[in-house]
Amino acid sequence: MTINCNGTLVDLSKPKVMGILNVTPDSFYDGGKYSKENVILGQVEKMLEEGASFIDIGAYSSRPGAKDVNEEEELLRSVPITEKIVKNFPESLISIDTFRAKVAKENIEAGACMVNDIGGGTLDDSMLETIGKLGVPYIMMHIKGEPKTMQQQTIYRNLMRELLYYFSERIAEAHAHKINDIIVDPGFGFAKTMEQNYELMAKLDLLHILNLPVLVGVSRKSMIYKLLGTDPAKALNGTTTLNTLALNKGAHILRVHDVKEAMECVKINNMIVENASDI
Repeated sequence: MTINCNGTLVDLSKPKVMGILNVTPDSFYDGGKYSKENVILGQVEKMLEEGASFIDIGAYSSRPGAKDVNEEEELLRSVPITEKIVKNFPESLISIDTFRAKVAKENIEAGACMVNDIGGGTLDDSMLETIGKLGVPYIMMHIKGEPKTMQQQTIYRNLMRELLYYFSERIAEAHAHKINDIIVDPGFGFAKTMEQNYELMAKLDLLHILNLPVLVGVSRKSMIYKLLGTDPAKALNGTTTLNTLALNKGAHILRVHDVKEAMECVKINNMIVENASDI
């Protein structure tokens, strides 16, 4: 499996790591941490040196209960950061984490090469048309409702069946808009209870029916720290455990705060896969 990022073909047959760069004041783990230019660029350099294939810029906190941010503010937070990263790290592959078509478009024009949409095109009617015209890879996530209401929409008759139906519909719509490179994200923590998140992890390999790359983002999320009775700052070990399980079930991209530890998971997993193939 390959995706085309600004003319660079990225092979996803071996898992890749996407480093999270939140430029918001209220993200659940690193809110406000990356607000100064030198700190932002230092963190990007660190993630790239540790092995991140992608840097995912987020300027809108989608955690439950987060304050709404208008489009203008999201643009002011994200576009200058994209421009600075491209200027300082021209070989980097930047993903813009947004559900708004205008924010996606302006960041792609500023040098980003991929769009990561928590709404899968359901939160902005212009998103799929915009992505089709831009011709960039598109990560579509599963969600019900919107960030403010999603945790009141956790009733499923059959979780995996409904996720597969959702993706089948969204993928067909994306193809109708001539979007070629699609990555699916099952949306851990979005409109799902703790138990549903773990059911999703247990059955993650069912998503391969879609024959598309799968992104997993569980880094330091509440499904980990609430189960273990701790907090996001102490959830790295649990994150590593779930990243390892996700790789074992065929995840193609790990979206993480801690790139070094995720890369260690990938290296170990690759070694196991290479040796298993000799049987």
